[in-house]
Amino acid sequence: MSGFSYTVKEDDKGLTVSELLRRNFHFSSRLLTKIKKQDLAKLNGSPVRGWMIPVAGDQLTVTLPAETSDFPPEDIPINVIFEDDSLLVINKQPGFVVHPTKGKPCHTIANGLMKKILDEGACYKIRFANRLDMNTSGLLIVAKNGFVQDQIIHQMKAGMTEKKYLAVVDGIIQRDQGTVRAPIGRPDPNEVERWILPADKGGFDSVTHYKVLQRYSAGYTLVEVSLETGRTHQIRVHMAYIGHPVTGDHLYNNGDPFLYRKLHGDFRRVEGDGEKSTSPFIERQALHAYHLSFIHPITGQKLILKAPLPDDMETLINTICSICP
Repeated sequence: MSGFSYTVKEDDKGLTVSELLRRNFHFSSRLLTKIKKQDLAKLNGSPVRGWMIPVAGDQLTVTLPAETSDFPPEDIPINVIFEDDSLLVINKQPGFVVHPTKGKPCHTIANGLMKKILDEGACYKIRFANRLDMNTSGLLIVAKNGFVQDQIIHQMKAGMTEKKYLAVVDGIIQRDQGTVRAPIGRPDPNEVERWILPADKGGFDSVTHYKVLQRYSAGYTLVEVSLETGRTHQIRVHMAYIGHPVTGDHLYNNGDPFLYRKLHGDFRRVEGDGEKSTSPFIERQALHAYHLSFIHPITGQKLILKAPLPDDMETLINTICSICP
């Protein structure tokens, strides 16, 4: 088990232990329930009873419950970018779902992490603090306890983290930078595709910023993308919406880099061809989560992490350059 200590302050006056932990450390209701049931909170060395109200100067000690995952271990390479006792950040390779689902019960990143945990004799539950689409590569955060997961998710919701992506998109973007503001929704719960939809049709506010890094005369653009919101498929939908779908995207790219397909008007989606890439140069969408910064929940240190461009995107760019040097 791991945990932490906290000295109660004057501005905590009147708060119960649970209220203090929720307000100051953003503990989830689920984690608080586990701590209470297992008597894992102590005030001045004595077990907390009935969520007592502490006073300034009291020493609150919280031990985080020990938990494990039971995914079947699989030999899937895990590329570690950062790791300590509290969290793990990996560079996810494309082609793998992050977590087992009904349609994909095995051969996921979680299965590969389970093998890593067992091989190292470690003991923690796999908790993803962010997600990436199956065919998106890049930085993925794994919290080793519920407290760290809650803290990182809170930072993301509060806009305290910075996430940047690299994407190759079809067509030449004329503006050096821009912002896409268009609501995204899921009109059919049985389908994975997201559409541009107004609020009264189920759309949620979505904001994407992009900056052009390189234009290629073959008809492609390399962009850096950052998000204000975190909707599913947001980058992919928004880039298709402005007429520059992510290269190779089977859902939102019709395969013609010079044909501008917009998703507004009749609220149509851009249709692809099953799960097959629409580019002859890459087998998935050319999208990579390459930059991530956040505050370490335990040490308070600001972490700035980067993941290099994957081989298939390097090959894509080299191929594009060779077509029209």
